Amino acid sequence: MFLELKNISKFFPSRDGSGEVRAVDDVAIGIEQGLFVTLLGPSGCGKTTTLRLIAGFEFPTHGHIVLDGQEINDLPPNRRDMAMVFQSYAIFPHLNVYENIAYGLKIKKMSQQGIRRTVAEVMDLTELTGLENRAPNQLSGGQQQRVALARALVMEPKVLLFDEPLSNLDAKLRVQMRTEIRRIQKELGITSVYVTHDQDEAMVLSDEIVVMHKGKVQQVGTAVAIYRHPHNRFVADFIGRANFLPVTIQERTNTGWQVQLFDTSMAIASAADTSLGAGQQAILMVRPESIRLTPEKPGAPGAGATHFAGTIARTSYLGSLAEYDVDVNGHRLLAVRHDPGEADLYAEGSAVYVEFLRENAYLLPATE
Repeated sequence: MFLELKNISKFFPSRDGSGEVRAVDDVAIGIEQGLFVTLLGPSGCGKTTTLRLIAGFEFPTHGHIVLDGQEINDLPPNRRDMAMVFQSYAIFPHLNVYENIAYGLKIKKMSQQGIRRTVAEVMDLTELTGLENRAPNQLSGGQQQRVALARALVMEPKVLLFDEPLSNLDAKLRVQMRTEIRRIQKELGITSVYVTHDQDEAMVLSDEIVVMHKGKVQQVGTAVAIYRHPHNRFVADFIGRANFLPVTIQERTNTGWQVQLFDTSMAIASAADTSLGAGQQAILMVRPESIRLTPEKPGAPGAGATHFAGTIARTSYLGSLAEYDVDVNGHRLLAVRHDPGEADLYAEGSAVYVEFLRENAYLLPATE
């Protein structure tokens, strides 16, 4: 592994002095060279502290951080061969764009010719060419973020760190900038660690996502793997939206599981937790887009679906999709229909039949 966090923990004294707070708790992560890895989770989950431990702004209470075969626990930030792009941009207001980007190279005492060449290359990469003499207060938010990114890239670090760099931008600009960040990272092949609480950012940007909660790693994997096969209810609920239904395990089959849902036996093609056994309670997770609504009772369910009677409690038309809250056997489910036509819309109070695409359903432990 190029960058390894080996069972890293970070404890801080509690505010009332009664003990310690485990901000990061036995985190073990391995990152291959050239990958874009995102630390994702809600506020207070430990992701920013983990990034600060990698950067050297905090030092671990326990564990080891290894970069390219060298342990860097005790190295200060300026000796770790890393660069960080901050949430606040942190560009110097008294320097123009060129001077901001060149600042680190001047500190390294690079020749003037080398500085001009390197800065020009990075400005071209970040599409800042022509803005060399602009003051920071003459730049848009997106341009300021590009300057902050260019200033980090110009140092040619082994690892590029991002601390929620897009949170100060408006929604449209965030989408544009995350595309640009990913383009630049792939073009340079630079190992990157990115912190965000925004699941869309994480899924668009990342080769791998590390989902964190209460200081611990909950799951590591690609966006597809985490979305389709979450390890627990927290991950399922945090990545996308999901319906959770209580079921009873009847038996394990060659192709998955047989479960009881709403007094109906239902087959699930799920590679669920192998600790689940007959008679146990579990949670069936179904994504909203894996629910189909029909106005009339279908015939015998097909090989991939099971249906139940329900009532539309809420309809939200959003143009490219329609969202429905559906009451089924005392449970309220969220269903989504993409690209709905006028004839596909259901009014509140409509009777419908709900089909679960059981090949997209997933079993989770009832308790965590």
